Amino acid sequence: MKRLNWVSPIITGLVFLFFSVTSSYGSSVIEYIDISNPFLRKIPLAVPWFKNISQNETGNALSIELADLLSDTLEFTGYFKLLDREAFLIDPQIPGVIASQINFRNWTAIGAEMLVTGGLSIREESFELELRLFDTVQGSMLVGKRYKGHREDRRKIIRRFCGEIMLHLTGNHGVFESKIAFVSSLSGKKEIYTCDFDGSHVQQFTRYDDTTLFPAWSDDMNWIAYTSYANGKPDLYIKHVTEKKVFTIDKKGIQITPAWVPGKFELAATLSFSGDQEIYLLTGEGKIIKRLTDSRGIDVEPTWAPDGKSMAFVSRRSGSPQIYIKEIASGRVRRLTFDGRYNTQPDWSPKGDRIAYSAMANGSIDICTIKVDGSQLVRLTENQGDNEAPSWSPDGSLIVFNSTREGRSKIYIMTAFGTDQRRLLSLPGEQTNPKWSPNIISK
Repeated sequence: MKRLNWVSPIITGLVFLFFSVTSSYGSSVIEYIDISNPFLRKIPLAVPWFKNISQNETGNALSIELADLLSDTLEFTGYFKLLDREAFLIDPQIPGVIASQINFRNWTAIGAEMLVTGGLSIREESFELELRLFDTVQGSMLVGKRYKGHREDRRKIIRRFCGEIMLHLTGNHGVFESKIAFVSSLSGKKEIYTCDFDGSHVQQFTRYDDTTLFPAWSDDMNWIAYTSYANGKPDLYIKHVTEKKVFTIDKKGIQITPAWVPGKFELAATLSFSGDQEIYLLTGEGKIIKRLTDSRGIDVEPTWAPDGKSMAFVSRRSGSPQIYIKEIASGRVRRLTFDGRYNTQPDWSPKGDRIAYSAMANGSIDICTIKVDGSQLVRLTENQGDNEAPSWSPDGSLIVFNSTREGRSKIYIMTAFGTDQRRLLSLPGEQTNPKWSPNIISK
């Protein structure tokens, strides 16, 4: 059995003991999930209740809670079909410690192609949890991890293991350590809030008691830039997420639509102190580095390619709002969108191949994606109210957006291909302008 060296975690008080990482068959590793496939079939997955090795009431409740949490977390991705435990051919609480103890025919008989088992041990104020992912068809273990932590760490532990599953099946860690910032009128004024990737743990981030818009995460998730009318006009703020550090850009005119440069403590934003709305490159402290656009039409809403070498933005230079792409080194600008007369709110995918944006057609606004060369335009929403402000998940598999399909604007998510559209948050008031953070993997 292959071992990994122990790695010190960032999560305080949480220990991760790794005992297996990957499994291969013959000369090649099986490819389980191709996230670029729009016709992806969901993998039937069984998650029985975890075995309570301690055999006490506290362990019984926690084992069920952890198994349900893992099921919900994996189901969120859209890659798995969770099987009903009522259909299991054995007691849903099974040890599942090693593959030789599992009769895989009991699982393939009900259609399960993958199986997650867990063993839980309560140790005073802490617990140990051993989790394993099996390929029931091959009859082999794919991933195995052992964790030790306190009860308040349970969500972090489950998300960490789900990240390991996604890493093995797709080649990346998924979205489980990312967050979403958004604008909400929950307090009576439009303020910025944050939540975890799945809509849980909602927290208010700004408290200006005035209109606040356009949140944007820095690459390290330590800063959020945004626009606020707290001083009577739209100024730009760059605020640390945990520390009391705030930088303000309050020049004459407006300061809006910030977008961080990948891998740098720099950002682009639209400023109008020169009279026209143009995009400028700023330091993370708000000092102007240089002007990025120079046209007679309004230039707004920058978004960066993952390599930071190109920037997409919205301009009226052709008469109506359209999306353009600028190559930073050469200065070359080309128009990207030609279909329709109103295309705005671009967001460059983390894979670098597509741009999501809002497009108006027939009186309504929908989410579209287009390749960066202008080909393969795809409309992802249709006939469901107005759908705006798309933002890619850090692995490129999901898109978060706001929609009026149920009345007032709320936050929804869908796959990158427009499937599995569902509401993310249930909060009073309106929620708009969601922005997905990067995915910072704790080591």
